[in-house]
Amino acid sequence: MSVVEACGCAPVTRRKLLAAGAAGVFAGLVGDQLATQLAFAADSSYAGDVLVLLSLRGGFDGLSAVVPAGDPGYYAARPGIAVPKSQLIGRGSYFGLNPALAPLLPFWKAGTLGAVHAVGQPAPNRSHFSAMEELERAAPGTTLRTGWLDRMTGRLGADHPFDAVSVGSARPARVLAGPAPSLGLTSIDDFKLSGEDPKRPMAATMAALYAGAPDALAQTTAMTTGALATAGQLKAAGYQPANGAAYPDTELGAALRDVARLIKADVGLLSATVDSGDWDMHENLGAAAPGKKMYDHLADLAKALAAFATDLGPAGLGRVTLVTISEFGRRVGQNGSGGLDHGYGNAMLVLGGGVRGGKVHGRWPGLAAAQLVDGDLAVTTDYRAVIGEILRARCGISDVASVFPGVRPSSLGLVSAR
Repeated sequence: MSVVEACGCAPVTRRKLLAAGAAGVFAGLVGDQLATQLAFAADSSYAGDVLVLLSLRGGFDGLSAVVPAGDPGYYAARPGIAVPKSQLIGRGSYFGLNPALAPLLPFWKAGTLGAVHAVGQPAPNRSHFSAMEELERAAPGTTLRTGWLDRMTGRLGADHPFDAVSVGSARPARVLAGPAPSLGLTSIDDFKLSGEDPKRPMAATMAALYAGAPDALAQTTAMTTGALATAGQLKAAGYQPANGAAYPDTELGAALRDVARLIKADVGLLSATVDSGDWDMHENLGAAAPGKKMYDHLADLAKALAAFATDLGPAGLGRVTLVTISEFGRRVGQNGSGGLDHGYGNAMLVLGGGVRGGKVHGRWPGLAAAQLVDGDLAVTTDYRAVIGEILRARCGISDVASVFPGVRPSSLGLVSAR
């Protein structure tokens, strides 16, 4: 009896299955809503932090989020959109936070949220596409074409079906490009084979068809069916956020909820990347008040991050480090449309139990005209060095150059060693 006869389905061949999904195997598993990537450890021996990478796509304005109130150049350059000193929260002697970040203030005060300013790529690049490509490849001056997160998971020996998962996109982000397996899903609850009909057991059909296939094909099929089984267990268990955490009804909120769910399910999560878009504010950025574009975006970001940290609780957050990146910052001076054009230097937020937070790390270059780079905030710290410090201190990767070629970890004291 053939497989087709056994399941009562229309004829299905190995070639059709490969075309539908197995040609990039996991690239054929559904999702086009968010673009969140997840990576899981190969086994339970990994003792480092779960690294959560939050990409703020479009060019995040770090100067609006982490305000250099002590630099007169900031207020001179932004007469219509600067955040008044009187509205800043968590303020120190030089920097303060945008009031929209108020949901994160408890974590700032507790020292589990910090920032690094004047960070960025080695050279200015104001093209969204090429800057993001370089940000995720993270190997300028080399012939490497893999993504740095793929190199990280490979460095830790990950080869489990869930080593690299893209939630919300059938195509994993460039940061996951490389030999490590990758998996795509819109969300945990929506994870299924692309185009699958509940009445047609495609997973079972695939397993039967590839039972006697060469090792490479059989392994790929096992990865797919194993991933479906794991997701099925998670769906059956359901999920209720803990500690009164209330995630906002946004794509980012849903994505971080799923990341917390995976962390607490103890499935061996090694790393997760989540995208948050729409930070390209060339016009009407607005004052620091509800209803204004930048304020509302920052407020949504803060609510999602605060819910994530609350849901994990102190113990869960103690084994997580979340870091934000963006392809570039914005110009120091506002433009004629009340917005900001593409710039250079930026700020990163870092959240986790091992973070030495409540302050801004890094060397501040200043905003006087002579201190700028073609009108932009100068970069004094390579973003790769910041992540490298986290990889070394929290993830147990001593050879950071294996992930970021030619880069030495920063010595900011941003995180404590595990």
